Amino acid sequence: MSEVRSIPAPLSHLLGFNAGYVDTAGFLALGGLFTAHVTGNFVTLGAALIHGSAGALSKLLALPVFCVAVLLTRLASNALAARQKAPMSSLIAAQVLLLVLAAALMLGFGPFAAGMLMVSAMAVQNAMQRMHLPQLPPSTLMTGNTTQVMIDLADLLKGLGGDERSAAMGRLRKMLPAIASFALGCALAALAFVALGMWCFALPPLVAALTLRYGAAAA
Repeated sequence: MSEVRSIPAPLSHLLGFNAGYVDTAGFLALGGLFTAHVTGNFVTLGAALIHGSAGALSKLLALPVFCVAVLLTRLASNALAARQKAPMSSLIAAQVLLLVLAAALMLGFGPFAAGMLMVSAMAVQNAMQRMHLPQLPPSTLMTGNTTQVMIDLADLLKGLGGDERSAAMGRLRKMLPAIASFALGCALAALAFVALGMWCFALPPLVAALTLRYGAAAA
């Protein structure tokens, strides 16, 4: 993992918002496919097989597609670093391109043409954050963030002091906004899907493009 010198605060909010938005909009449009939280597809795959509902193939493909996208992201990051180039801007640009293509397919050909592109875009975000933004809380997996928040709150109620209290408060200051950003993305995606239909997918590439401004500073 690369060392992070300075992480602009809006970067975490944008990543979390987009993850919640894409996951929710994708879930609604793609027959219950999780694009950012891929492990959830195991549950919905089992349900699809039992109830005979559509979307089983996309849920089955989501994990290998996600894994391949993470692998390629890692290889690309290493290649850029070997050439003395900061990887962040290029990885964000790749995510923007994937989301643009996904939105175009959603609008032009219907929902199921774009699912794996959205999974790939979120895989790039997951890998990029793990490699280059390790100081940020995860932007796509809120279970771990919520668990840590509850643990820290319990410890603070117990009466932590000194360095332990400072560490717990520091984690809360990072994780609570991350959870809030993700939740806001989920809520707005649901509203946008109802109001705009497939046009709701025009927003994620724009949000991802905004991260270019802050990603360069964090490289």
